[in-house]
Amino acid sequence: MPKVSEDHLAARRSQILDGARACFAEFGYDGATVRRLEEATGLSRGAIFHHFKDKDGLFLALARDDALRMADVAANQGLVQVMRDMLASPEQFHWLGTRLEIARRLRTDAEFRESWSERSAELQDAVLHRLERQKSAGRLRDDVPTEVLLGYLDLVMDGLVARMASGQGSENLSAVLDLVEESVRRQAAQD
Repeated sequence: MPKVSEDHLAARRSQILDGARACFAEFGYDGATVRRLEEATGLSRGAIFHHFKDKDGLFLALARDDALRMADVAANQGLVQVMRDMLASPEQFHWLGTRLEIARRLRTDAEFRESWSERSAELQDAVLHRLERQKSAGRLRDDVPTEVLLGYLDLVMDGLVARMASGQGSENLSAVLDLVEESVRRQAAQD
């Protein structure tokens, strides 16, 4: 049997993740049947599950890749910038539906909750470290613990994701994000 190059394997894995992302976003976890995954990826179930143990493993890999991308932006530009990017280019964020599915499964599936908590640590750490750096530099309010700021931004992010994924209008959301950003910044001393 001929040996397949690492580049070919990486390209195939990327093809599977791209197709699965669109499939999960459109149909949700339960609706993304193996047949639909085959259609979305253009590959057979054997090819898909050669790279991923099962549908759960595929979903977790997809969710982790998305979390790592978000963590990169959050570490360098902040979580509010991730939200601004979502507003500016919603077509680039097929994972909105995936994030809603993650929230549902966290609530209902203990095994998934354990797997996800291990995989989502990168995003939480990236945001927390950025907040701590910004606080140390005097840019963020110091009257609120960093963990509370993180919880606040997570809630705003979840609300934005729910709004966008449900197809509700996004008018005024940029102004809402301005308000969120202003609310976590350190206020100049008043004379």
